[in-house]
Order: sequence, then structure tokens, then C-alpha cells
Amino acid sequence: MAVIHNAELRPSKTDAIAAWLPSQPWSGVGADRSDGALVALGRFRFDDPDGEVGVETYLVRVGDGPVLHVPLTYRGAPLPGAEGFLVTEMDHSVLGRRWVYDAVGDPVYADVLRRAIATGGHEADLEAAPGEGGPAPTKEGTAVGSGSDADSPTVSAVRVATEGTTSTVSTGHGDLAVLRVVGADAVGTSDGGTLTATWAGSEPTVVAVLRT
Repeated sequence: MAVIHNAELRPSKTDAIAAWLPSQPWSGVGADRSDGALVALGRFRFDDPDGEVGVETYLVRVGDGPVLHVPLTYRGAPLPGAEGFLVTEMDHSVLGRRWVYDAVGDPVYADVLRRAIATGGHEADLEAAPGEGGPAPTKEGTAVGSGSDADSPTVSAVRVATEGTTSTVSTGHGDLAVLRVVGADAVGTSDGGTLTATWAGSEPTVVAVLRT
């Protein structure tokens, strides 16, 4: 269960993503940010078993470009050694200062993604934080793994390499291929378990592959 706060964020998540994408070669978004406005098409969350790290995936489009797959993690303190994956620092009106990371560089994301794929898990249910008021959260996307394992080994460290539009996350328990551009040719993703996502108006689409 993911607890959703009725909070103000500065910058907003979509503003942070829009500012960050031009620095990512796989995105195809120009440095002058003249490609058009960013539109969030869908999103879904996973649960951190320890309840410390927010894990959320956005599906976005900039102008008339392709759909981009942008997984993020939200932390209450900097993640040591992950400076190169920092998207932004954010002020959260309920939780305070937050550090937002490109999730491929965060072991918690690799752990929950691997678990979802291997065990046939799915996105987290959403629950409004108690006592805050505001509308009940609604799901804006789904994700489901293809596997049937009873469990998944814990991932505690990652190594990341990006080639083309695929980021490969080595976990010590297999490699996760995170497809950054939805529908693009993937590097080395022809075999393995999959995470399939859907969002408004989409067909079920593979966005990540586990190779063991």
C-alpha cells in the first residue's frame, strides 16, 4: 500500500522531469526545451518493503515525441554514491526536503522491480494519508510482472550502464533492462521475465525485462 499525501511540491514532479530530460541523451529532448510541453500520460507506484523510499514511475511525452519511461525514487536524505542519478531536490509540504533520483541508480527500485517481475507482482494500491483531507487517490496506470517465483532475492547494490534507449541495471541477481523509450528497439531484451505497464489509452506495453 502506498500512502499518498495531500501536499504541495516545489518543484512539481512534472516540472522536475521536464527540466531533467534534456540532460539525458536517451530522451531525445533538446537542450533548448523547445520540443513542446511535457504531458504525464500515466504513472504507478511500487511499495518499498521498509516504507522509507517512495518508488513511482511516470510515462510522459514531450510535444509529439515518443512515450518516455521515467522511474523515480523519493528519499528523505541523499543516497550515498548516487549523485549522478539525482534529478532534483524537492520541498514537500508534509515530508520536508526530498531527494529525487533517476530510479535506475537506486537499489530499492531495483529490488522492488526485480521482485515484481519475478513473482508476478503488480503496482501498489493507493491510500490517502489519514487526517489530511483532499480527494482519494486514483490509479493512473498499472504494472504487472510475468513471473511466478515464490520470492525474489534482495537487491542491495546496483551497477548501471545505458546504451541507446536501454538502461541495464546489474543487481548481482540478474540484470534488469529498463526501456527508456516505449516501443524503441531494446538492447539485449529478447529473453527474460517482463514488467508490462498500461496507462490511459495504451495497450499493455513491456517497460522492463529481467535477465537471470
